[in-house]
Amino acid sequence: MAYEYDRFEREEGGGSFLMGLLAGTVLGAGLGMLFAPKSGSELRSQIGNQIADQTGRLREAADQTYAQASEKVGQMVDRGREAYNRARSSVSTMASTGTTGSSGNTPGGTPAV
Repeated sequence: MAYEYDRFEREEGGGSFLMGLLAGTVLGAGLGMLFAPKSGSELRSQIGNQIADQTGRLREAADQTYAQASEKVGQMVDRGREAYNRARSSVSTMASTGTTGSSGNTPGGTPAV
């Protein structure tokens, strides 16, 4: 459990930063509306513009996060394929030479020559 917590803290990622950015943006916009009174139509226009702006920023951040996650997943898939191919090659080599594992014995239990 402690390992998972430590690993989580060390991971490089913008998830918590993005959540803080989003929360700060919402809080700042709300406080700005409270302390800068305007007429209803002006306020609705401003809110609409701010929502459109924030939606664009959020979409850009989501696209960037998706691209980073896709790249990491691709790297992990490549590593998995390499490990699989190495294991398959080792098994094929052992099968062709008649050895079983690292002991160097043939399947009948006699040492390989």
